[in-house]
Amino acid sequence: MKLIVGLGNPGEQYSKTRHNIGFSVIDQLLSDNQLMMDKQKFNADYTIWRLAEDKVFLVKPYTYMNNSGEAVLPLMSYFNVSADDLCVVYDDMDLALGRLRLRTKGSAGGHNGMKSMINLLGTSEFKRIRIGIGHPEGPYKVVDHVLSAFTPSEQLLVDQSVDKAAQAIDDWVKGASFEEVMKEYNQK
Repeated sequence: MKLIVGLGNPGEQYSKTRHNIGFSVIDQLLSDNQLMMDKQKFNADYTIWRLAEDKVFLVKPYTYMNNSGEAVLPLMSYFNVSADDLCVVYDDMDLALGRLRLRTKGSAGGHNGMKSMINLLGTSEFKRIRIGIGHPEGPYKVVDHVLSAFTPSEQLLVDQSVDKAAQAIDDWVKGASFEEVMKEYNQK
């Protein structure tokens, strides 16, 4: 079993914001595989993607970004999913817009959703896919930047990165090692 978690904030007002790029990757996986979010448990929407003899849980916590771990920890416990089978997808301001960075462990890097995950799981050793949303320019505050929508000129690049992240997850859940996926999708 694997648990794929896209981080974001619930609600229509956040749906197209930079902070919700993790939700966008989950939406892409749902679309690519003709799946629907049809279950709820522990403050999260989820569905089960069945692959041969494996189950993959696609998850969107609705605890709001800063409390993401509050939904993920009980799901992992309930479905008996280890940290080794967890992959979290989220936005990263320190990466250039649209750039992907896959890792098997690491710090929260100032990301409050990841701080919540690491604190509640008690480990930072789980897979993650970070997608660059760029750094705020000019007088923008960080919160204003992450809660803003992508401009039309940025959206094409963002759509490509969401698609690549979904492809990376697809490769991993269908049998490639995460190290192989990292070699294929990490951008230099």
